[in-house]
Amino acid sequence: MRNALIVVLLIAAAGLGIWLVSGKKKAEPRAVAPAVEQPVDIPAADPAAALFAQAQGLKPVNVAEAMAKFERIAAEYADSEYAPRAFAEIAALYRGQNMTAEEKTVLLRILEQFPDTPAGSDARRRLGEINIAAIFSPAEGPHTEVYAVKSGDTLYKIAKMFNTTVELIARSNKITNALIKPGQKLKFVKGQFRIVVDQKARTLTLFDGQGFVKEYAVGLGADNSTPVGKFKINSRIAKPVWYKTGAIVPAGSPENILGTHWLGLSEPGYGIHGTTDSAPIQTQQTQGCVRMYNQEVEELYTIVPIGTEVEIVG
Repeated sequence: MRNALIVVLLIAAAGLGIWLVSGKKKAEPRAVAPAVEQPVDIPAADPAAALFAQAQGLKPVNVAEAMAKFERIAAEYADSEYAPRAFAEIAALYRGQNMTAEEKTVLLRILEQFPDTPAGSDARRRLGEINIAAIFSPAEGPHTEVYAVKSGDTLYKIAKMFNTTVELIARSNKITNALIKPGQKLKFVKGQFRIVVDQKARTLTLFDGQGFVKEYAVGLGADNSTPVGKFKINSRIAKPVWYKTGAIVPAGSPENILGTHWLGLSEPGYGIHGTTDSAPIQTQQTQGCVRMYNQEVEELYTIVPIGTEVEIVG
């Protein structure tokens, strides 16, 4: 009897369990991750850009730390678009501290590594300013020498002796007249100057014994009439007269297309000269000569003597 009661109770319990399961709300299935999950490629922030932004923010308050970050970009991310910009910022920071020698070193590096970037163009312009200022300054430097005037010396005689120009001796030594006296110290720039005219870029670049000095924009001959080759400057004329076919146009005339100065080339009839035209200079409309703005040809005229090599490349 007891055994029968146990069996009945077991059957009842089993039935109650079935009822509970069938009457309960069905559970939501649990999400199961796939066996192999493919990684999602999320691009990281550009570290060079981030460093550049940090350095820019530091410039007004901490020049040394800003400099360190720009230098890190230049060293670690040399192939990024921020490398030439970082170098340019370093040069600007040196300029702000009047550290011209350090600025020049950085600008030369930009010119060597990134010549065809906006930073390269700015470096050429700024280097030209620095170099011309140094040439015209009476201050001595690593590429200058000093001469003590002797009895019987003249500016012309000294210019011939040092293969330079009277104008450059006077300007770089602040001589306002032709008078010099024995014992007077005169500063000179070492090394010969040379000129390269690039017809494609329409530029004239001045070099000295150490390298790049300054780049100028120039105009050239119509129909590629500017000669290509190696020449020398064989004449220097301030206020040149233009011997136009059938007429003589005096210096200073608005019709004198030679402008204020003339540097004649060893190729007869051709030279480097100024202009009376106010239009942009980099065009091809001369009769074959190399044309410059008056202020810039005057600067060049002051620096380069007769015999200076001029190479025109096509």
